[in-house]
Amino acid sequence: MDADIAGGHAARTSILVVDDHTTFAELLTGALSQEPDLRSVGVADDVESSVRLCAALRPDVVVMDYHLSGGDGVMASARILAEAPATRIVMLTGDPSQHLMETAAGTGICAFLPKDGSLATLLQTIRNARCGTMIVHPSLLTAAHAGRRTGPAGNAPALTQREMEVLRLMAQGHSVGQNAKLLSITPNTCRGYVKAILAKLGAHSQLEAVAAASRLGLLADGR
Repeated sequence: MDADIAGGHAARTSILVVDDHTTFAELLTGALSQEPDLRSVGVADDVESSVRLCAALRPDVVVMDYHLSGGDGVMASARILAEAPATRIVMLTGDPSQHLMETAAGTGICAFLPKDGSLATLLQTIRNARCGTMIVHPSLLTAAHAGRRTGPAGNAPALTQREMEVLRLMAQGHSVGQNAKLLSITPNTCRGYVKAILAKLGAHSQLEAVAAASRLGLLADGR
């Protein structure tokens, strides 16, 4: 029996750190060791070692750098999720592109954060990731908008005002329950809006929907 469960406490979230910068990896694992509900189970520094360690350690969450030797974080994530689809992967990147966000979303990655972001945000994202919450940091959406070559999309699907409100909250990383409270609707009603948004955008996940909406210009200021 897990020692945490035997002791009457909820099991700590196990985390694999994948980063080829030794100092960053050491600092993050050290920070994780100070958190009562989180624990680092290992460090990988390239694509092959990340896949191998995930298979051996079965972490709840993987904190994955995009830039890796032997490939990239999206490639590693696709291989990991093919073997262990329940694994939650948080990707760190400093130079997001619309193509990267869409490709990564399609693999099942659950969160995007800037690598130079705050530790507090990363820790909270790890906690939310295990609960199934999708997060895209607003600064990455802004960067993706800046690099988007297409103009405001005339072919964007028509979303209702309420669907747009839900979509914007999704882009901020809020859970369905949080969105429902902010909009003063029931969680079931909010799930219905999310389902409609996914259908209209041809997306299979909230993260994929946010990436598609960004590409189409639906999340640009003033829309």
